[in-house]
Amino acid sequence: MRRWRSGRERATALAARLARAGRAGAGLARRVPAPWPYVLGLFLGAKLLLTLVGLLALHAWDDIPGAPPADETLMWTQQREISGHRWISLWFAWDAMLYLRLSELPLTGPWRDFGFPLLYPFLARPVGALLGGDNALALLLISNVAFLLALWYGYRLAELLLGDPDAARRFTRYLVLLPTAFLFQAALTESLFVCLALAAFYHAERRQWLLVGVLGYFLAMSRSVGFVVALPLALVLLRQHDWRLGPRALLGYLRIGWPLLLLPAGWFTFMAFCRWRGGDWFAYQHAQQTGWGIRVQNPVPVLLGGLAGEPRDAARVWFAVAVLAVLVAGFRRRELAYLVYGVLMVLVPLSMGPPVYKSLLRYLLAAFPVALVLARWARRASVDVWLTAALALVQGALFVLWLSYWTHMII
Repeated sequence: MRRWRSGRERATALAARLARAGRAGAGLARRVPAPWPYVLGLFLGAKLLLTLVGLLALHAWDDIPGAPPADETLMWTQQREISGHRWISLWFAWDAMLYLRLSELPLTGPWRDFGFPLLYPFLARPVGALLGGDNALALLLISNVAFLLALWYGYRLAELLLGDPDAARRFTRYLVLLPTAFLFQAALTESLFVCLALAAFYHAERRQWLLVGVLGYFLAMSRSVGFVVALPLALVLLRQHDWRLGPRALLGYLRIGWPLLLLPAGWFTFMAFCRWRGGDWFAYQHAQQTGWGIRVQNPVPVLLGGLAGEPRDAARVWFAVAVLAVLVAGFRRRELAYLVYGVLMVLVPLSMGPPVYKSLLRYLLAAFPVALVLARWARRASVDVWLTAALALVQGALFVLWLSYWTHMII
């Protein structure tokens, strides 16, 4: 009897300690300013779920004789060299290997490959030094920190545009659930670019134009499409001043919005580096032409040609059509800047010609205004639930296709 009572007392004491720990944890959570608890929950939930799905998919391929085909074993060998832990190495594929190589080239040269803007691999240099020279881990850390910050900026921007916290939470969730949003966690530029774009628009809405210019400078150095974001940001400025025109209005726009000139200046900085280390101002353009056959052309015939092309290309281009359709259908005059931004994120990649088809699903991820439209459409709880489930299923399927490198579906 005494022994039973002692066990009951120990269980009661343990339950009391757990209750106190729970109350302390809840109190700590309440002290964390919004929206960080929600943003951190989304970030960690997406990371854990996608890592689990990725490991299951990769282990499934291990049991299939002959998978992957021989021409993709090189990538798997490179992944094993990066890390023996698959939950790390699976995030390195395709261009991630090239970013890693660029981050490890000596600054003294020789520099010959300028096919990629250099902000992302150059950020890995100091971060990698802090991590003991592990530039691969540095690239992954930069991408994931940028992803987390993108969620915070997305929430804050949606609050300003959509007007309430519920809509902001929906937008942030849909940002995580966009068809190829798993790439935000990969060693690629998507998360850094979207983070800088969201931050630039957020501070533009708050009329902090000098900060917009600084962010835009780095945005333009993160991806080639970055400097054209100056146009939709200028539309935010025009809207804030009631679309006034005329000499006096133009002088006012120049006085307030001159930091937008930092966006083309960011791309010019990259061109200057190309000239300094490679002897050619247009080394990026020439590298794109010789390496991938990319030439600037009318994006509309490229779009139409993809729809009539082979099934995989047609499937990719239908995603682009869907993005354009959602943007146009959800257009509101106050959000003209976001419509223009989204359309640019679709048409500018298509202007690179048919070689873009293999990477089109990656590039469409930059069109974050799609999530703004979806967040407005999904005010009813039933619509929100079905849309969340549908997006999660599509992303899961595309994630497995991305891990199936031999399909060449998403590069």
